Amino acid sequence: MTKTSMTLLTLACALALSACGGKSEGGHAAAGETKSSSAGLPDGNIEAGREFAAKGGEGIAPCASCHGADGNAPIDGMYPKLGGQYADYLAQALQGYRGGTRAGATADVMAAQAKNLSDQQIADLAAYYASVPGSLRDLQNAN
Repeated sequence: MTKTSMTLLTLACALALSACGGKSEGGHAAAGETKSSSAGLPDGNIEAGREFAAKGGEGIAPCASCHGADGNAPIDGMYPKLGGQYADYLAQALQGYRGGTRAGATADVMAAQAKNLSDQQIADLAAYYASVPGSLRDLQNAN
């Protein structure tokens, strides 16, 4: 390998690694910080999401009713843990429920809840739950 190609390879590796950086510790936003979405939504506000998750809205039950106060204590195993999930994943899921394109065991329940959510409410909920430390486990710590 030539010196030029080695230099280019090193530069490419440095750029790839730098693309992974720049997040706050743990990948979570600071309290009250807004987060943008690749789901085409406005910036989400964590505090507004926290309030909506706890209280609900017109014809929309509080998320905490099924998913627990911080999204990590569902009332039944059929409801997923939301705390610590990626904001974009949550936003896409809520948009899918709202549009009737997401399926699953709780799709009918979630579609009824999400049908009246605004884009801003979806962004706020996604930002909030993404900011909560999660109790999700991956295969590395499954045992």
